[in-house]
Amino acid sequence: MKQPARSVRLLASTLIATLPALSHALALDAQLDCKSNAHAFIAPLLQQHLIEEKPMRVEKNSVNAFRPAKGTELSAYDFRVYAVLGYQKDDPIFTQGTGEPIADSAYGAVVVGLDSAVEAKVRAAGSDAVVHHVAPFITAIFCKQD
Repeated sequence: MKQPARSVRLLASTLIATLPALSHALALDAQLDCKSNAHAFIAPLLQQHLIEEKPMRVEKNSVNAFRPAKGTELSAYDFRVYAVLGYQKDDPIFTQGTGEPIADSAYGAVVVGLDSAVEAKVRAAGSDAVVHHVAPFITAIFCKQD
């Protein structure tokens, strides 16, 4: 019985330790209102060196995943951003995948948080972004336009 209690304490202390960092993180909330496009979302982050220049991954559907730059803290709806996502047709910022592109323009963020908690915050902010479970404690917030 002692092991689960220790795990809970470790998890709680880790979460508490990350809270001060999030209070100083650059918030992407306003950009995730789904009223923009991938270029307008990604280009300023690249210009300000807030994300890595090269995507860490390009999906078959052309979604490019960019890692936050070293020393940069990004947040979305108070959740730490693991990656920002984007693709815009005929835009040299993005690498096209091997399959059919997801849309002419799509963008979003992958955050560390439960999908139900992320969904609640996204809806409370008035965004109609798609909230998608990726893995335990990993959730995508995604906007796409055809």
